[in-house]
Formats: sequence, structure tokens, C-alpha cells
Amino acid sequence: MKKLRIAFGYLTLILVAISMLYPFFAMINLSFVSDNLIFAQPDRVFHSPLTFKNYVNVFQEIPLSTYFFNSLIVAVITTLGQVIIASMAGYAFARLKFKYRDILFLVILITMLIPPQVNIIPLFFLMRQLHLIDTYQALILPGLFGGFGVFMMRQYFLNLPKDLEESAKIDGCNIFETFFKIAIPLALPAIVTLAIFTFVSSWNSFMWPLIVTNSEGMRTLPVGLAVFKGSFREVTLWGELLACSVICSIPVILIFILGKKYFINDILQGGIKE
Repeated sequence: MKKLRIAFGYLTLILVAISMLYPFFAMINLSFVSDNLIFAQPDRVFHSPLTFKNYVNVFQEIPLSTYFFNSLIVAVITTLGQVIIASMAGYAFARLKFKYRDILFLVILITMLIPPQVNIIPLFFLMRQLHLIDTYQALILPGLFGGFGVFMMRQYFLNLPKDLEESAKIDGCNIFETFFKIAIPLALPAIVTLAIFTFVSSWNSFMWPLIVTNSEGMRTLPVGLAVFKGSFREVTLWGELLACSVICSIPVILIFILGKKYFINDILQGGIKE
């Protein structure tokens, strides 16, 4: 009976995985198919013949490399900045004692309840006052600070044993040495998990880059993809649009593959209570 339940569980997971992966693999397949065959063979699982024409046309018709570079710069800097800031703030809230600490942390938690759309207009006016519209600074600065990152890192640091940190203090380490040499290595799974979440969120961001960018040279991939889809054409070039989508998904897949081990370890550690 136990083996039957295990087999049923694996079967369920396999079916769920197939249902979630099929649209992705279908997108990849259709990105190598010409438009006339996409709708001529709608019921086929695997379309053929395959061609690289869609990818060649995309790079010729729009500055896709510029969009890709802009998204990469914004996502990488935003991820590094938020990881550094959230880690330091989370450690301070978890280990240091200072006046109004709990009140400040409560304020940070409250900011998590505010929909991001509410902040768009004030942020836009702030960026305009600072003359940062249509710049990398406008794309990056709002993403450096997030209540979720501070909350996540604080909770992780609270669950870490204090013995190693106290030993480091006895050996003469100050608060910064203890943080960088002891706390950071122990919190690596949480840091990688936060980095993955932040990178994916920044890479897929659409509304804010759409608002604060005016020139084509500052557009990110999601904005460029939307402009390409909504450009003045008689028909939508679905093959080229799917090729753009595949290119957009490559960095997200790579960042998850690289951090998969730490990401899974963080989930497992979060589910185990001593």
C-alpha cells in the first residue's frame, strides 16, 4: 500500500511537471517555425521543418541586443544592491539592539502591504525632480530597497545559532568582521534565494521601465517585446514574437540553474524545525 501511494505521488508530480513544461517547450518549438505553418498545423505537438529565420529577423528588425543589455545591467545591479542592503538591514534587525528597532521593522512590514502600483506616481515625480527620467538610475534605484528582502534575511539570521558569532567576538572580531566572515557564509542559501527572486522580478519588470524610459536605447526586454508586438503591422509575426520570448527566458533559466542547490537547501531548511 505504501509503495502504491509513493508511485501515485510520483505519477502526479510527473503529470503536473508535463502540464507546466509543455507550453514552454511548445514556445521553443514554434519559435523555429514559420508563421504560415504555425496556424496550418495547430493540432501538432511538434512542428517541422525548423528554421532560424525568426531569430535572424528579430535581430534585424529591432535592437534586441540593446534591450537585452539594458535588462541585464538593470537586473544584475538591482540584485546585487538589494542583496547587500537587505542582508545588512536584516542582520541589524536580528542581532543588534537599538532604539525603535521593532517599530522600524513594523514599518518595513507595512510597506509590504502597499501595492506597488500605488508608488508609481510618487516615484515618477521624484525621478523627474532628480532629472533621472530615461536613465539607468531611474530603472535601478527603486528596486534596491524592498521590505520582503529585509524580512526574509532577518528571519534567516534569527534562526542561525549565535555560538559562532559569540566566539568570533571573543576572538576580537568587530560587528562588521562577524557579519562578513560568519553570518554571510552561513546565510548563503537565503542570499542566493533572495538573489533569484530579485533577479527574476527585475528582469520581468514591465510597468516601471515603460513609464520612466522614453528612448529606444533605454528600453528593457519586456518593454521592447511589447512595443514589437504592438508595432504598426497588418499582422502579428508570431514566430518572431515567440523567438523574442525564448531569448527573454534564457537568463532566468540560467540564474535558477546556477542557484538551484542553494535555493532548494533554503526551502528545506525553512521547513525543518528543531
